[in-house]
Amino acid sequence: MSKRVLVVDDEKLIVKGIKFSLEQDGMKVDVAYDGEEALRMVREQNYDVVLLDVMLPKLSGYEVCQQIREFSMVPIIMLTAKSDDMDKILGLEYGADDYITKPFNILEVKARMKAIFRRSTASEQSVQEPKQIQLKNFLLDCDSRRLFLGDKEIRLTAKEYDLLELLATHMNKVYSRESLMNIVWGYDFVGDVRTVDVHIRRLREKIEKDPSAPAYVHTKWGAGYYFNDNE
Repeated sequence: MSKRVLVVDDEKLIVKGIKFSLEQDGMKVDVAYDGEEALRMVREQNYDVVLLDVMLPKLSGYEVCQQIREFSMVPIIMLTAKSDDMDKILGLEYGADDYITKPFNILEVKARMKAIFRRSTASEQSVQEPKQIQLKNFLLDCDSRRLFLGDKEIRLTAKEYDLLELLATHMNKVYSRESLMNIVWGYDFVGDVRTVDVHIRRLREKIEKDPSAPAYVHTKWGAGYYFNDNE
């Protein structure tokens, strides 16, 4: 089945180039030129990934990303002309899964997208990992990629889920930030390890009663992160 992609950028030449290249790979591509149009389209259509520029008319990419996360966990790759690390981290804080700095090579865009598609497909087809992880009030459904704490479902982004599933299926195993970066984001990811810290913090804010004293995702100082149910 063809992947459906939404490209959001107010620079029409960039949109045209990305759209043409992705369609050459058999993808279905929709486009939006401002933040409000992008939000409307994500509400009306199911996408496999959204390529979202930061600098947009009407609503910024950060605002669009934040509002999308209120109703959808679609993978979002931010496109930014800013190379400052804080701009990249800000995108992750608002719920983006990945980011690419302009000017970029379309091959890099495709590689990041394909990495997301591979992880999604691997999760769907995996038969070796447990289908569910049940721990007291914690239930991780690996088939549907959903998390429940008690009777409440917790909405996670694609990367937040990938991190949690990896840690939870390998109880007490400590993963360094570099290992998590390589496994979850891929060896070709050009970001730095602070990306992992941002996602771990966001994950804790969603699943921990007290993020400063986590019951599930723990820090092994000087070594990395691990999962243990202390509830």
